Amino acid sequence: MRIDLVEVSKGRGDAALLPTTATFTSGSITLVRAETQQRPTVLGLLASGRMHPDTGVVTVDGRVDYGRMRAALALVDAPVVSEPVGHVSTVGIVEEELMFAGRASTPSAARALLAELGLTEWARTPFANVAPTDRVRLLLELAALRPGVEGIVLVAPDRHGGDPSGWWEAARGLARRGLAVLVIAGDAAAATIAGTSVADMPDVIVEDLVEVSA
Repeated sequence: MRIDLVEVSKGRGDAALLPTTATFTSGSITLVRAETQQRPTVLGLLASGRMHPDTGVVTVDGRVDYGRMRAALALVDAPVVSEPVGHVSTVGIVEEELMFAGRASTPSAARALLAELGLTEWARTPFANVAPTDRVRLLLELAALRPGVEGIVLVAPDRHGGDPSGWWEAARGLARRGLAVLVIAGDAAAATIAGTSVADMPDVIVEDLVEVSA
């Protein structure tokens, strides 16, 4: 799978999103910089086929096909749109996600998954209080369980604080399994991941982690 965003923008005068170009493909991870409260979510919606751009084009494998994009791409932790309710316990969040994945969604099934991921300590904790890296890793793993998912669009994981390298490595893990992964984050987090200063870093960071045959 290959998703191309070519000079996509949103809003009058590009207020919601400035023209942005990026690509993410199966077996790779791409980070795109987006600042302000609104722009990361807008870009996530465009990149996952849930919103149409005002200018530019979004394609999947060379074609405009929003239906396929919505079916194949999970939009993870986008503020307001797909972020979990903070006051619900972690085990409750897992139960709900297991239901979306078409799996047994009982408390025991949720606890078993948390144990498998080494996250049992957070079971009764309100989800808003889960450590940033563990929060993102859990949401990524849950999204990957959904039937037909070929790619992940992770929105603004840096807003939770913590060390960006933690959630970056969790997202890289999905790319190593062959998923197409797009991460949308702010300048400071992107600079940390790139190992450079904000002034010197690129707008887009791409790592090819798996050789995927056509």
